[in-house]
Amino acid sequence: MKMSIAVWGFSAAALLAVQVVPARADDYGYGSPVRYEYAKVMQVEPLIRRVDVSYPRRECWNEQVTRYEEPGPGSATPTILGGIVGGVLGHRIGRGNGRTVGAIAGTLLGASVARDLYRSDRRPVAYTDTVQRCRVHEVHRSEQRIDGYRVTYRYRGQTFVTRMDRDPGEQRIRVQVSVTPVD
Repeated sequence: MKMSIAVWGFSAAALLAVQVVPARADDYGYGSPVRYEYAKVMQVEPLIRRVDVSYPRRECWNEQVTRYEEPGPGSATPTILGGIVGGVLGHRIGRGNGRTVGAIAGTLLGASVARDLYRSDRRPVAYTDTVQRCRVHEVHRSEQRIDGYRVTYRYRGQTFVTRMDRDPGEQRIRVQVSVTPVD
């Protein structure tokens, strides 16, 4: 008895499930049935459009550059020697307390003159180097790009033309065929 109730319940559930599934419109003769067939490709033409494109271009060249290098601090010897010679001469010129003042003035004056003479002989040294210089600038040009394809195909003796995003090849394309009644 328990077995027949289970079978009966299962059968009832199966019948209800079948009735819940919605019927399609063309199952009852309404709407338009759709089917797919193949049509022969007659011609494929790329649809070309012009676009302006810009891209960076690096341009480099070699350039001669002259650089000047200042001489370093150099030697203190000329300043010291100038100070000694100036101090000795200043000391000889003065008398009494004037000798000390003459020695100090001679030392300072001799050191200054010797330093100026030494610096005037030391000029900046010039070096010439080859340096690569570069700059980037935008280059503009017009290009042709494929924007799609005009496809001519034949289906059941009639010729049709359509636009496609990709090249379908040269053999055949799949077409959707539907029948709709006319009043």
